[in-house]
Amino acid sequence: MGTTLKILNFANGILLLIALLMIASVPGFGQPGKPETIDATAFGTSTQMGSNFSVKIIINEFSSPEDRDILVRAFQQGQNDGLRDALEKMKGVGRIQIPGTVGYDLRFIREIVTPTGRTIRFLTDRRIAFGEARQNTQTKSFNLTAGEINLDDKDKEKSGGALLPAAQLIVNKEGELQFELNQNAWRLVNILEWK
Repeated sequence: MGTTLKILNFANGILLLIALLMIASVPGFGQPGKPETIDATAFGTSTQMGSNFSVKIIINEFSSPEDRDILVRAFQQGQNDGLRDALEKMKGVGRIQIPGTVGYDLRFIREIVTPTGRTIRFLTDRRIAFGEARQNTQTKSFNLTAGEINLDDKDKEKSGGALLPAAQLIVNKEGELQFELNQNAWRLVNILEWK
């Protein structure tokens, strides 16, 4: 009976991932166009309280339905590590940068239309630092970077989001898919869109 429940919970987690990736997006989905830039300020929460830095997200194009399908299959077959391996093989569709750095590629970006504007979600494989790899720390298992930006066209002050610099995707006890963080999420505020 316990094994059956675990299988059902895992299946529910897969369905949640599929639902997350399949949420309706704008018609230009997957089509290259004019790049869009979003600037934001990341504020630390909990243990990072008082820390902040600027973040720049450059969107060259939104990910295709085929990219979404690849990620769903990769998670079904290899869970978090399978997802990271699949992301690592995808071409970049955008970049994330902090001032003074080149930044790194974002491999999956979705745009979701909302009643007041849109939500942009991104996911990519996280670079593992040399010292982190050499010391074989537990943080190596938090090998994804993800984020969400909620853009409110009616009231720009309501725009905001979250950045998860070191995360992994897991299925929780309730069988739902969720991100587990190595540290607290960073709150994104002062959102500016440049189209």
